[in-house]
Amino acid sequence: MATPSTDATVFLRRLSAGDPRAADELLPLVYSELRAVAGSYMNRDAHTLQPTALVHEAFLRMVAAEEVAQWQSRAHFMGVAAKAMRSVLVDHARAKHATKRGGSAERVALDGLVEQLEAQSSDLVAVDDALARLAGVDPELARVVELRFFGGLTIDETARVMETSTATVERAWRTARLWLREQLG
Repeated sequence: MATPSTDATVFLRRLSAGDPRAADELLPLVYSELRAVAGSYMNRDAHTLQPTALVHEAFLRMVAAEEVAQWQSRAHFMGVAAKAMRSVLVDHARAKHATKRGGSAERVALDGLVEQLEAQSSDLVAVDDALARLAGVDPELARVVELRFFGGLTIDETARVMETSTATVERAWRTARLWLREQLG
């Protein structure tokens, strides 16, 4: 008997093979999961962007991207979705800053620890900039943050997406949080 996870993998493979109808069949299978991730992020941060709009824009970007051919599983798809949602949120935040500041984005430092980012409104542009710097130092640490913070994945889910152990992800998460605390604090 097929599970939603196996069904999603089948549609992902069809999409990778160039079947444009597969995207229409895939979206209903993953929509609730994507919306839950988007909703949890929206609950942590103040946005005018709605979870439904975030999911739709991220999904459209994902399907249009060259990476479609590389999706291997539902877990891998969710990792790509985290990256797409981050991109949408940061683009939205930059546009909002540009409008509010007369066209020039102003960097505002966060006044707390990375853990507090999940509980209060944050400056996504500053987080994205710090994450880009972290990627330059250690791309794997940046990927862990992206999956955990922007994708809402658990340690176990992150380990599956990254094809590594939970212990490795836990160490990377601790290290990345310390690094980000220094950069953002």
